[in-house]
Amino acid sequence: MSSLAMRPCGDFRTSYKADNTIFETKTIRLVTFLVIALACAAPLVLDGYFLTLFIQISYLGIAALGLNILVGFTGQISLGHGAFFGFGAFASAWLNTSFNIPVVFCIPLAGFLTMGVGMMFGMPAARIKGLYLAIATLAAQFIIQDFFGRAEWFTGGASGAMAAPVSLFGFDFDTDMSFYFIALFALVFMYIWGCNLMRSRDGRAFVAVRDHYLSAEIMGVKLNKYRLLSFGISSFYAGIGGALYAHYLGYVSSEGFTILMSIQFLAMVIIGGLGSIKGTLMGVVFMVLLPEVLEGMVGLMKYTDYGNLPMVTDGLAYIKEMAIGLVIILFLIFEPEGLAHRWGQIKNYWKCYPFAY
Repeated sequence: MSSLAMRPCGDFRTSYKADNTIFETKTIRLVTFLVIALACAAPLVLDGYFLTLFIQISYLGIAALGLNILVGFTGQISLGHGAFFGFGAFASAWLNTSFNIPVVFCIPLAGFLTMGVGMMFGMPAARIKGLYLAIATLAAQFIIQDFFGRAEWFTGGASGAMAAPVSLFGFDFDTDMSFYFIALFALVFMYIWGCNLMRSRDGRAFVAVRDHYLSAEIMGVKLNKYRLLSFGISSFYAGIGGALYAHYLGYVSSEGFTILMSIQFLAMVIIGGLGSIKGTLMGVVFMVLLPEVLEGMVGLMKYTDYGNLPMVTDGLAYIKEMAIGLVIILFLIFEPEGLAHRWGQIKNYWKCYPFAY
């Protein structure tokens, strides 16, 4: 039982390469491939509602992983991630409609364009930290939002911009079932890339900058370079997620990329666990399912005498916003290390069972 979740006793690592693998055990690697295979077969048994939820988890999960690389692994802060997500969405639609570039190429190009914008804002921000950095990224959020309103050639202004569906070899991925596979491929690819990034020299430099920047600088880590690089990679992930969002919905409007979206991305990484790749996905799943659960609870309360109140049934949108804030506060108080830490404790409990320690 313990070998399913933890490294078995006697499994010693005798080289740096062996100690730096993505999967701790062969069982974990097998389970991961099995989960991916089951995810590929999911459209055969799931209806459109669940496919929509998974697609939403995919593009939000990619963007949230970028924010976790910046906040959780490098120790920076960003309150403008929602604006970068929106920039990626508009950039991909603009490249497709203005230059007739196929959508499959527009998505990575939108990521690189967003990376350039992120590094432009990251250049001054890389020299500051803490509260000053938070204010600088908050300014980036409002500057990009203002750009969305003024640059009609880029965003379509108040009318918004149309985004064509992903097309490959003459086949349009314009249904939930077909786009599901695009979203699944992008999610798996970007998370594997993220895992490998954290195992690389640059990934270890990010962690060194986060843990103690003075020690990192003494060891030869260039602080400004890696702070700026983390901004760029974070924005690249946000751009890819935003581009997938645009081509899934087929329409992009600037109204959705507000400071509230940036706070929701922060909530995802805090709830999932700062500095944890699997925790990022846990946080995204939690935040996507939370409004659905609240909506279901309000729907059930309508059939009760004490719950069928106008302030409950008509105020569902406000309840969802308040719930997000409440969940963030509760996690900061009772589980500051996120769902990934709790999952680790559960695995330790079963490994040591029936002993407490």
